[in-house]
Amino acid sequence: MISLKNITKKYELNKNNTITALDNISLEIKEGELVILKGVSGSGKSTILSLIASLTKPTTGDVMVNNKRVSKLPDNFASDYRQEDIGFIFQRYNLIVRLSVSDNILLPLVPINPDEVEAKEKLYRVMEQFDIVDKRDTMVRNLSGGEQQRVAIARALVNDPKIVIADEPTANLDEKLSLDFIEILKGLKESGRTIVVATHDPLFFDLEIVDRIVDVQSGKIL
Repeated sequence: MISLKNITKKYELNKNNTITALDNISLEIKEGELVILKGVSGSGKSTILSLIASLTKPTTGDVMVNNKRVSKLPDNFASDYRQEDIGFIFQRYNLIVRLSVSDNILLPLVPINPDEVEAKEKLYRVMEQFDIVDKRDTMVRNLSGGEQQRVAIARALVNDPKIVIADEPTANLDEKLSLDFIEILKGLKESGRTIVVATHDPLFFDLEIVDRIVDVQSGKIL
């Protein structure tokens, strides 16, 4: 389902300073797999997620998702691809704190402009799934950390994406909330979604639901 072939990604800070985030890596992820990208901060995990989501382009190499070369997509087509196929759970949630729970979850639907009935169906489906229906009119700034996380996950899933990407999803959570997130991952796995999680949290390394752990160090896959 996801194929990264001979990927190198370099960032030019200035004319005399270039950072190599990924150094000629290749990675295959099958449909329905839950893959953990393991590594310390700065190892290249987040760059791999950004390439899969077409948030950034490789310096060399190809990224294929469902036989589509997403590494070559123009920005407007890349946006459509993310809208249809990708659910991204960010480390810091990236919620708009001055909007309500409902408005935050509905944001990914704005470019699609669905009719009101369809939008409400999608909204209530994910709010019920993550037990936040009673918070629908609450401002995000008034939520607990665990509630904000559930809103962020609901927003990522409101378009029913085929691929779910999570970048250090438990970095700001205590152990209980981290275990709650793992339970959510189990449900996503059972629903048949392809899931890629970048983390250095040891809680993920012995889970039965994990198909593979990919060790990323200094821009290389070991």
